[in-house]
Amino acid sequence: MSTITLKNIRIFTNHGCLIEEEKIGSDYLVNLKVKADLSKASETDHLKDTVDYVHLQHIVKNEMAVRSKLLEHVGQRIIDRIFQEIDLVTKAKVTISKLNPPIGGDVEEVSVTMKSQR
Repeated sequence: MSTITLKNIRIFTNHGCLIEEEKIGSDYLVNLKVKADLSKASETDHLKDTVDYVHLQHIVKNEMAVRSKLLEHVGQRIIDRIFQEIDLVTKAKVTISKLNPPIGGDVEEVSVTMKSQR
């Protein structure tokens, strides 16, 4: 089993429970790890035999653009879509971090990690 990691995908979007978060938006970092059998790709050197990280980034970007109140909801949508669209992926782990959250204190980020397997 092999791992593909996308680290610190930076996205500006409008998630959160507060009305202000919907209007103002925030910066987010998304980290994604997927597990898959990449042995065929290592032999063939063909993109069709691996998990295309451009496809993974596209899924993250599209799902992060859909407003949600909870990061848990967004994280699970990302995982569900990966499993729907990429058959090679057997496990997925996504961490979504909201930078400078509006929680009334000096907090650099809050994060939620979701993981699942087929």
